[in-house]
Amino acid sequence: MVLAIDIGNSNVVVALHDGTVWIQVWRLPTIIEAEGPLFYEKRLTDLLLEAGILPGQTPQVVVSSVVPQLTLPFLHITEHLFGEPALKVAPPIYPKLKLKIDRPNEIGTDLLANAVAAHHLYQQDCIVVDFGTALTFTTVSAEGHILGVAIAPGLKTAIASLFQKTAQLPEVPLTLPITPIGKNTEHAIQSGILIGYVGLVRHMLTEIRREVGPQYIAVATGGLSGVLTPLQADFHHIDPMLTLEGLRIIAETQQF
Repeated sequence: MVLAIDIGNSNVVVALHDGTVWIQVWRLPTIIEAEGPLFYEKRLTDLLLEAGILPGQTPQVVVSSVVPQLTLPFLHITEHLFGEPALKVAPPIYPKLKLKIDRPNEIGTDLLANAVAAHHLYQQDCIVVDFGTALTFTTVSAEGHILGVAIAPGLKTAIASLFQKTAQLPEVPLTLPITPIGKNTEHAIQSGILIGYVGLVRHMLTEIRREVGPQYIAVATGGLSGVLTPLQADFHHIDPMLTLEGLRIIAETQQF
């Protein structure tokens, strides 16, 4: 059994895999304030009890974090709960993948997990597009080389920034408009962000393939991967669980 913890900028995803399927997936808010560790320890204890994991039972725990303030607290929490240290994902140590980038220690562990999963599952040249707090493009060759990454603000980040930095523009729901010419403020923002991001993603895929070759398949993941419905035909695979799958593979192969 694997307990995967993916600590992101917006959410902490906690998921339980029984060796065959994911049996539980929980999303918790990311809390970096002082009360965060106490909240997470209590919440994690309650969730695991609800799932039938009793104190003393020890799943293989794997932790990925892009929030440094929460990395050590979660490692301490899981060791306290299970009596054994968790597996902490950290680049660049993964024998099946080679990091062909300037500073391997800078790559996010979520992107590393995405690359592990894509390489393991598809065994093809891949561009992994993760629709999260940041919109990321991770290029992985069939030989297992991470060639590099492109990063842009995510959809929610773009809308939140527009809302925070302007006096009169409201925060709007992530609903794709039918037409690009907005007839009201909400429609206009949705058009600019959502239809605009369709173009951004397509253009990035085109430019990446121009550099590495047209054979690279596109794989989508992330919590917002289903929002931009016009892009569905642009992806060979859409897998919202890709990051968790990467963490599971890392835990089960014990490569870190």
